[in-house]
Amino acid sequence: MNTLSSQPYKGTRDWYPEDKAVQNYIFATWKKTVESFGFKEYGAPILEPLEIYKAKSGDELAGEQTYAFTDRGGREVAIRPEMTPSVSRMVAARRQELAYPARLYSIANFMRYERPQRGREREFWQLNIDAFGADGVIAEAETLQLADVLMKAFGADDSMYEIRVNNRELIDEMTRRYLDLDEARAKQLVRLIDRKNKLPADVFVASAREILGSEEGVAKLEAVFAASSIEELPQALAESAAAQDVRKLFSLLAQLDVSTVRFDVTLMRGLDYYTGTVFEVFDTDTENNRSLFGGGRYDGLVGMFGVEPTSAVGFAPGLTTTELFLRSHNLLPALGQGVDLYVASVGANELAALQMAAKLREEGLIVEVDTTGRKFDKLLKTAEKKGAQEIVFVGDNEVHSGLFRARNIATGDEREL
Repeated sequence: MNTLSSQPYKGTRDWYPEDKAVQNYIFATWKKTVESFGFKEYGAPILEPLEIYKAKSGDELAGEQTYAFTDRGGREVAIRPEMTPSVSRMVAARRQELAYPARLYSIANFMRYERPQRGREREFWQLNIDAFGADGVIAEAETLQLADVLMKAFGADDSMYEIRVNNRELIDEMTRRYLDLDEARAKQLVRLIDRKNKLPADVFVASAREILGSEEGVAKLEAVFAASSIEELPQALAESAAAQDVRKLFSLLAQLDVSTVRFDVTLMRGLDYYTGTVFEVFDTDTENNRSLFGGGRYDGLVGMFGVEPTSAVGFAPGLTTTELFLRSHNLLPALGQGVDLYVASVGANELAALQMAAKLREEGLIVEVDTTGRKFDKLLKTAEKKGAQEIVFVGDNEVHSGLFRARNIATGDEREL
């Protein structure tokens, strides 16, 4: 018989208690922050019909990264690779009953079949934040405000991250009118720009030239890339209605004291369903200079389920990228195991130890009992490894006298109980 591997499936992670403590801290911070904005928690199935991802998420996600299979009833299903289609389906199902704007959030796990690397796993956890029936630029401004508050809830300051903002309508204006591309080539260019920072400059330019069909087109695209603000865009784009929306958004954010935002015309957000503002939060640490999470406006997904379309805006921070950010900036607090007292029986006093622990728990303490009967030094080492604050020995003398010694693990000081 072959020996089974003790390693988890590639791209997944085991959560030992010390890892789970970090996870719980991040989840608790997320939960407290988003609920302060009035968001309500929901849950959804881990399996969904494959067709809801084929319809709007894009070919790469639905066709190449989704764990899909045919179930025993002959249905094509997938392990959810994201939450947005699921929550859109749920809103469609109860569209008439919800109070709008419907502010919904979940903390859930997902799977995507992609190459595991730092900050990217096949199984991953996300906070999913979505507001349905939230119209206009003001709703997008509040969403970006929440993203900023969420970062600061972990102790981050403005120097540690930046929020890069673009607009999909402005992207359409650039590709379809300014660059005069048909729908197919416009999608190709968006995909290429989305990968711009991952490609050598010469490869990107050659690929862009192939899509645009001329040096003039490449020059016009480079003129767009040279803009670090709306005002620096070529005039045809700077005067568009989409550019006016971006100006209004930045004006609102300034009045909300969100100073970490900047315009980034190269920000695409690869998923097909975005329709307005798109944004990503980036870590500024040179050792972890990466996108932490992103989101934006998507007004068409609910309508896929046969009901009247509902406007929506949201974003989804990931657990792993959040943990890497906290570690890179030394923002992760010390997270103990939370054991107040470690009660160790000595001799045949296991029952007395359990009885004592029961009384201590009634007083609100977290108590772990050790009935192994090991020697004092080993009991002390175990209590220390478990993160206990104090250890109490329950032996014959203690049981008979009714007095028990509690030893502080860190200092060695003792007190009588």
